[in-house]
Amino acid sequence: MKLKTKDGGWNPYFAGALVGILAIASVCATTELMGKTNYLGASTTFVRVAGFVEKVFASEHVAQNAYFAATKIKVDWQFMLIIGIFLGSLISSLTDKSFQVEKVPPIWRERFGSSMTKRGAGAFLGGIVAMIGARLADGCPSGHGLSGMMQLSASSFVALALFFAAGALTAALVYRRRAS
Repeated sequence: MKLKTKDGGWNPYFAGALVGILAIASVCATTELMGKTNYLGASTTFVRVAGFVEKVFASEHVAQNAYFAATKIKVDWQFMLIIGIFLGSLISSLTDKSFQVEKVPPIWRERFGSSMTKRGAGAFLGGIVAMIGARLADGCPSGHGLSGMMQLSASSFVALALFFAAGALTAALVYRRRAS
């Protein structure tokens, strides 16, 4: 198996195998080290980061919030995983020489123009919608797609199918071709 594709990117089968190994290793390591099983996922960590930020401005509100009291705002292995995802993707893009700074991605520019404000607002609002969806689904696509599927969870199969369907529908609506 080739580790790189023709364009210099990572082979998706190789990358997928590495993610599978990471998922299994995370279950084994957390079970052994912490005495309880933890699975890969990211959405809870982003909520905790919001708690960290809110603590700076309204610490008494965070202290009284039942969710934050139950989940404990802390730097844990999932928090470090998010940092690792950022660093790993940066290192990956630097090593395959695909790293580039883009103010507005070309596909967005073709459809919506080159306004950084419009792109920023779209990304921000899209992030809010995605986070609300992840919290309503009781997990993000990585949590359901990797960890839930690994456990053969019926709800994860349904959630992942809906994530893909919503993504395909959104892409079709947002990036549909204009009539000439």
